[in-house]
Amino acid sequence: MQRLNLQQLLACGVILEGFSPRFLRESKIIPFRDAGGRYHVALADPCERAAIRAAELVFGEPVGVVVGSFEDITTVLEKQLNAEAADDSGVAQISEKQSDDDVESLRDLASGAPVVRALNDLFERAVDLRASDVHVEPFRDRLVVRLRIDGLLRAAPQLDVPAQALISRIKILAGLNIAERRLPQDGAARIRVGRSELDIRVATMPTQHGETAVIRLLPRDRGLLELGKLGLGAADEATLNRLLALPHGMIVVTGPTGSGKTTTLATMLSILNETTRKILTIEDPVEYEIPGINQSQVKPSIGLTFATALRSFVRQDPDVIMVGEIRDAETAHIAVHAALTGHLVLTTLHTETAAAAVPRLLDLGIEAFLLSSTLRAVVAQRLVRVLCDRCKAPHVVGSDDLERDPRFEMLGFQHNETVFEAVGCDRCSGTGYRGRHGAFEVLEMTNQMRKLVRPGTDSDTLDRAAIAAGMTTMLQDAVAKCRAGTTTVSEVLRVTTIR
Repeated sequence: MQRLNLQQLLACGVILEGFSPRFLRESKIIPFRDAGGRYHVALADPCERAAIRAAELVFGEPVGVVVGSFEDITTVLEKQLNAEAADDSGVAQISEKQSDDDVESLRDLASGAPVVRALNDLFERAVDLRASDVHVEPFRDRLVVRLRIDGLLRAAPQLDVPAQALISRIKILAGLNIAERRLPQDGAARIRVGRSELDIRVATMPTQHGETAVIRLLPRDRGLLELGKLGLGAADEATLNRLLALPHGMIVVTGPTGSGKTTTLATMLSILNETTRKILTIEDPVEYEIPGINQSQVKPSIGLTFATALRSFVRQDPDVIMVGEIRDAETAHIAVHAALTGHLVLTTLHTETAAAAVPRLLDLGIEAFLLSSTLRAVVAQRLVRVLCDRCKAPHVVGSDDLERDPRFEMLGFQHNETVFEAVGCDRCSGTGYRGRHGAFEVLEMTNQMRKLVRPGTDSDTLDRAAIAAGMTTMLQDAVAKCRAGTTTVSEVLRVTTIR
């Protein structure tokens, strides 16, 4: 591969058209054309395929690659860019495409009043509607914004601002690199919307039509709940309160993403939060700030993972340890051994049912005898939308309902039984629902259940034994909420599985 010295690089003549100054400086790339008319790029690192590919996209054809030293390329770039800036100082306007490609212009556009106002209005609307996430998605001919409210996405009004400018504004807020549009990025910020203060988590992703952004909204002023207000039945609440009073062991909360596991853990921590206990948490991210509890956030980029934090925690003389999620065998082993050595450990897993958590932990390499002696309970949960009190309407189950959908009968609903349906009004924005409650099942590891924990144990065996011992399943809990007028049959069928 040909190597050029400083004098040869200066003689090349840098092609600046189509490239932003920031891209050239950060990529340390010199685009030029040789005497034969072929395009080339000079780089300090010839393995930088992304920069080469970017040049090929600009030129519309393959480019040759030559090598120069880092210092020589920097010298040539600064000389050419400074000269270009002096020549173009009188130019007041640039084309829309050039503006989009120029990171500096994009930063100015993102900081302009229309874009700032549009994003602020979007945040205000999201807070008013109690949205948990904001999705900003550019497509070929439009910008789509959607809000996740009570677990479901809902379209927001169209924003009359350039998509890339709005994404850049979001990235600036979250401290992300607006020049990097090829790779996903994650960031965070604290903002004020009206009288509310929010922590936001931002995740961007490059797509065919530009970057998308998902913003998780975490209100700082949301109060912690009691177990009963989460939706737990009286018997399950009593069981959990009794188990939380134990000095050691492990309690696992399980369910899919967005099922309310973190809220349940935070509620448990608030119950345990006394001056006589030292409580440590490692989370990703910290969603609830609880005074009196030492909370940490994972930072994989510097080696702070769930496993490394757990190792340090056991040397901090804690009484209670909360691990945001068991993701691997190493974290599982440390958590179980912490529970075995006199700590109360709270954590989460991703499984379909409470019983499925046991074989999942066994699959992660936990010995059956250790698991049976440390695991106190598994709480499985889903979130069902709560009917709007103002507009919900009674509905008598008729023969038509039973014939149209056999699941009515499978759920135990009978002819002439009264349930409630969603209608929609101004208070609930026409959806018929406002807020969410949990549907739970609590599998307590009694002596009978511990005997079933052995290598090769399957979840069905545990599930049948727990139900025979009196466990209320998620489906039964959700149906009870439906009969009480809290939710609808369609919600029960949407979030639970008939088994």
